[in-house]
Amino acid sequence: MQQDKHPDYHSVVFRDRAAGYAFLTRSTATSDQTIEWDDGETYPVVDVEISSESHPFYTGKARTVDTEGRIARFERRFGGGTPT
Repeated sequence: MQQDKHPDYHSVVFRDRAAGYAFLTRSTATSDQTIEWDDGETYPVVDVEISSESHPFYTGKARTVDTEGRIARFERRFGGGTPT
């Protein structure tokens, strides 16, 4: 493996400001801001707009698409008969 070709992979805290949630993981992301974590260590912190704690898909607040209404509208517009 060639040296100096890969980015620095280190521990980083990602913080979701909207949900008030933060998690520690490993990443190549960098930041000038730091935070002291529960283990007493200081890690770079990256603020994100959305995470699994605030994303509508994961929180169960996702919009449902009315596919039945769309199909009925298509059939009314273009004739819903089966081809013969």
